Amino acid sequence: MICITVTPTSRTLAPADLLNASRRCDLIELCLDHFIAEPNVGDLLRVVDKPIMISCRSEKDGGQWKGTEQQRIQLLREAIVAGPAWVELDLDIAQNIPRYGNTKRLVSFASLNRPLSKIDDIFEQCRQAKADAVKFTWLTEDLDAAWPLLAAVTQPRELPVVGLGLGKSGLTFSLLGRKYGSPWIYAALERGMESFENQPTVWQLKEDYHWDEISGKTRFLGIIGSGDSENIAARVLNAAFQEMDKPIRCLPMLPGDLLKFPKMLEKMKINALIVDPEWRGDLSSMVTAPDPSAPAAHPIDVLLETPQGWKPVRNAYSAIDLAGRRLTGVDDWTGRGAVTVLGQSTTALGIAEYFAQKGAAVSLAGFSDNSAAAIARQAGVRHVQWNAVFDLRADTIVIADYGMPCGLGKGQLNPSIIRERQTVVDLSAGITGSEFAEEARLRGARYVDPTSVFVEQIKLHFRLLTGRELPETAFQKGLGS
Repeated sequence: MICITVTPTSRTLAPADLLNASRRCDLIELCLDHFIAEPNVGDLLRVVDKPIMISCRSEKDGGQWKGTEQQRIQLLREAIVAGPAWVELDLDIAQNIPRYGNTKRLVSFASLNRPLSKIDDIFEQCRQAKADAVKFTWLTEDLDAAWPLLAAVTQPRELPVVGLGLGKSGLTFSLLGRKYGSPWIYAALERGMESFENQPTVWQLKEDYHWDEISGKTRFLGIIGSGDSENIAARVLNAAFQEMDKPIRCLPMLPGDLLKFPKMLEKMKINALIVDPEWRGDLSSMVTAPDPSAPAAHPIDVLLETPQGWKPVRNAYSAIDLAGRRLTGVDDWTGRGAVTVLGQSTTALGIAEYFAQKGAAVSLAGFSDNSAAAIARQAGVRHVQWNAVFDLRADTIVIADYGMPCGLGKGQLNPSIIRERQTVVDLSAGITGSEFAEEARLRGARYVDPTSVFVEQIKLHFRLLTGRELPETAFQKGLGS
């Protein structure tokens, strides 16, 4: 089930919030702690025919209640008399509020400042507080933090357990909770109506991750990342898996300690990972079955579990090559003429190596001449001082460092380096692109669009994982076209 949390502040507008939520969920949580003036709970319960759960959380448990503790307890007691389907009671007060009528009791425990420990002891206290279900809430910024919460939900117990992860890995936990039988997962009705930061919306759960099709038989494909490109990749791939009628869905993940990560993947039965190009981390320490055909400087796009261990796959530069071919109409464009790589990162190293291997005459320059010179030596290409880079004549320019700013000031790349009929490869931004796109257009250059590179990369990933071509209909759904 989906539980939508509504947090109205106005008694007048609260019925509209309830009606809107009722169309998209199975259970509504009505938070009383957000109201400016005390509402009439009985009237609100009659607005919709969906079951409603009443909550009123204190600030220490992540709520907005400004009154006294005694006033909060009294408000919850009066709300129970009105006859909601559920009432959420934090463990601190549950013993002080007796069971009444047919209202079920969700006894909750929140740990917002540190990882939760002694879960079994807390569960027993909740049971003694006459819980019909138990809820655990804590911060889940990465998978390490979410892991105890997942263990609490998946372990067989005599009472149902609901988990709520706050943070960047909250979506990860919600999808895992669905797979492992959590009675419901929480969602916001739409963007701007979240009860906490990064809470997934109903639309996101349905359209991006197909939550209603996830069951105990679903296999997950991990996607490392939490940005726009990760969401789009998940939408595209999930649409393709649905079209193929395969019980596979994408699971967004933010790893914590990489030493623990392989064991977690094993327990979740995840044997393949796609790495979001916007993710700034490094999974090379997980590699136990190296691929000698690809230089280590090339970014890892996919990790596959093999009998020999985790094997890296590096598709990023092949995707750039394919996107450039579509743009230029030239199959061997990466090996033609002079290429200037601008940057001093590992990406600059990898892309310089790639173009050099293709046969191009590669020069490399960066804001720091010393750092760029070291990268050039490692890549085996020519180094050019930064103050001389604008005098170079290049057929292709690669803006290699993520976040490299476009501008005329110190520490910025002057766009006048782009000239007519050049090919510009922009690795400075994600799929949303950067200011260099407009500069390339105005100056008559060919711009290798990051979105086109991303599309080629997803196609390569899908072919690798399934042996099939990715359906065009999946792109239409994923990219909204």
